Amino acid sequence: MSKNPDIQPMRIRRKRLNGYQWYVFVMLTIGAVFMLFPFVWMILSAFKTKADVYAYPPRWIPSSWQWQNFTKVFEMIPFWRYYFNSIVTSVIETVLQIVISIFAAYSITKLRYPGKKLFLAFMRSSLFVPMVVTMIPMYLLVASLGWLDTYAGIIFPQVTTAFTTLLLMSYFDSIPKDLVDSAKLDGCGYFRVLTRVVVPNAKGAISTATLFSFLGNWKSYTWPLIVTTKTEYRTLPIGLKYLMQESSSEYQVMMAASLMAILPVLIIFIFCEKQLVRSITLTGMKS
Repeated sequence: MSKNPDIQPMRIRRKRLNGYQWYVFVMLTIGAVFMLFPFVWMILSAFKTKADVYAYPPRWIPSSWQWQNFTKVFEMIPFWRYYFNSIVTSVIETVLQIVISIFAAYSITKLRYPGKKLFLAFMRSSLFVPMVVTMIPMYLLVASLGWLDTYAGIIFPQVTTAFTTLLLMSYFDSIPKDLVDSAKLDGCGYFRVLTRVVVPNAKGAISTATLFSFLGNWKSYTWPLIVTTKTEYRTLPIGLKYLMQESSSEYQVMMAASLMAILPVLIIFIFCEKQLVRSITLTGMKS
């Protein structure tokens, strides 16, 4: 088979970084190292002996890998119970938050009705109200409903959040109005426009909101501490506080518990990573 002499192989030229780009690259690398340092130290410390933790100068690699640090966690506190409670409350809260925020963001950005601007202003102003202001009225309401020491008392007061709604609104605004109008001309009602047009085109923003929402619910400490007094309803952040009291000098045990505590967040991030990057790239772009 003869080769055509007119066809030349394509050469890929790598673009070299200029001075400013090198500066940005170095600064980002230094920032990444500083952010990863506590995480790496936690992982290594979870397998250290007590002598390795208190060694000076600090010892990075454990002298012997102590897997029993993880078993000590379960011996000191009912870790599985705390873990189960956190998973149940965080998953339900996240699902309810996302569903409510999707409907709220859709109604504000794509529908017309009286009082919409007033409702939007009220929702934005709620971001400036600290939690301590609403904590006592919310507690009295939960107590009057008989929800103390229940999952409902932990979940329902935290299912509405203005931040998640405003985050989704910023992306819903970028969806072309012509796309929505075309769906209406094809006979789609409001609900079908939401499920067939808006939501499929906003998967990146919804994944980002899901990640932020789950992270906030997973690390929630103050509200579950207030509305629960029984061990069978308390969540993982409260359990880690108890562990600190039980093993005040055994930092390797606390690091092992902390490592197990962040696993669900890492799993959620792995599944949402592509959509998260895509949403950051496309948010604010108009057609």
